[in-house]
Amino acid sequence: MRRLLGLTAAVVLTFGTLTTASSAHQEPTPGGWVGTWSAAPAAGVPNTPDGYPDYSIRNVVHSSVGGTGVRVRLSNLFGAAPLTFGHVTVALASTSDSPRATPGTVRTLTFGGSSTVVVPAGADVLSDAAPLRIPADADLLVTTFVPGKSGPVTFHPLAQQTSFFTRAGDFTTEESGASFTERTAVWHYVTGVEVQNGGQGAVVALGDSITDGAGSRAGANHRWPDYLSDRLRAAHRPLGVLNAGISANRLLLDVPGSGAGRNALARFGHDVLGFGGVRTLIVLEGINDIQQDPHQTDPARIISVYRQLVAQAKAHGIRVLGATLTPFKGWRVYNENLERTRQAVNAFIRTGGVFDGVVDFDAAVRDPADPLRMLPAYDSGDHLHPGDAGYQAMAAAVDLNRL
Repeated sequence: MRRLLGLTAAVVLTFGTLTTASSAHQEPTPGGWVGTWSAAPAAGVPNTPDGYPDYSIRNVVHSSVGGTGVRVRLSNLFGAAPLTFGHVTVALASTSDSPRATPGTVRTLTFGGSSTVVVPAGADVLSDAAPLRIPADADLLVTTFVPGKSGPVTFHPLAQQTSFFTRAGDFTTEESGASFTERTAVWHYVTGVEVQNGGQGAVVALGDSITDGAGSRAGANHRWPDYLSDRLRAAHRPLGVLNAGISANRLLLDVPGSGAGRNALARFGHDVLGFGGVRTLIVLEGINDIQQDPHQTDPARIISVYRQLVAQAKAHGIRVLGATLTPFKGWRVYNENLERTRQAVNAFIRTGGVFDGVVDFDAAVRDPADPLRMLPAYDSGDHLHPGDAGYQAMAAAVDLNRL
């Protein structure tokens, strides 16, 4: 099967080659809509001046909480021209590793009653409600068809999930998935799924590659927000969990065109406030400001962004939990000066009194024999990103009563 740049995987920090507190919270939105899945748009696919005309792309996404109806968010945030969706559908997946839809579940999505919608450059659209019962912990298929040229394609580079596409026309309603013979390891256009009457609100995890799931097993939904969703479900707490992680993302700086997304404060309105029923925000950002070039070694600058994130969240009735930065000794740029900055930032998170609560991810994954290093059993192998066991330990460190 052929693969295409932009319809392929991206590595954690750069694009890859062709491969396969306050107790107040925001009230649920009118109609009881709650976010069940999200992926923060990070960039426009490189070298796509015409977009993907005549392509059908079947994105595989995973619900956290279920509901009685569904609506979908699509993005042209990084586009340079109006984008026309000729047809969009949502369905339950038959299995997580194929484009086959569960028979009888394909629903055409409309936008103001029309099956076609034009999205201006830099904008998103939200579909009308579709009558489909969405289970919790289920794979969904969001299939888009773009009939003409559109400009750069908005995407999320590190999906850790295989999706499917065909360049042969509109196959959005096809149940068998037989036409979707090509694969992609990124998500295109789709940035969110909301369900109706599905829960008590949503939790947003704002972060970088460690929230995005770098180092976790692909196709297994083993990011730490996924494990948190599993815990909430086991505790009979119907809360949606929305992943707003972008690999290589930072608090203070952007790298335009890199796939690292806009800085956390710049994307806050879109990636956090843009969903129904958000009641709690968990912030795990800052390690890239410290370890990426140019290195940020002044803790006060990082702390200033934390204060702004908290202020803006509270203005919308959202409680904020601060998560400590995890160990990175052994990572390729590690040195004592950068470590001092991490320690100072973590001290503020723990004792600064700005957050409504603390999630001590540092304590959860560090090696007791060498606290500046991640416990080997939790390390993906690069000494910065946890593996599956590490992400599970992180999720276990979240006090569910704080959510």
